[in-house]
Amino acid sequence: MSKKYYIALDGYERGIIINCLNEKRNKLIVDGKYTNVIDEVLLKILNAKQKNFKVIYKEA
Repeated sequence: MSKKYYIALDGYERGIIINCLNEKRNKLIVDGKYTNVIDEVLLKILNAKQKNFKVIYKEA
């Protein structure tokens, strides 16, 4: 069983990740290489559920 990781991203950060993965995918296509792994990660990010939550900062 593999571990699952969760990450909190705002819309801007999510967009940066999507753009970077898409650029990498395009480069692999130009180089004639497989894009399977990039495709899977890109789809996971695009299809990820969005959940609202509050972040509470506490002083040490």
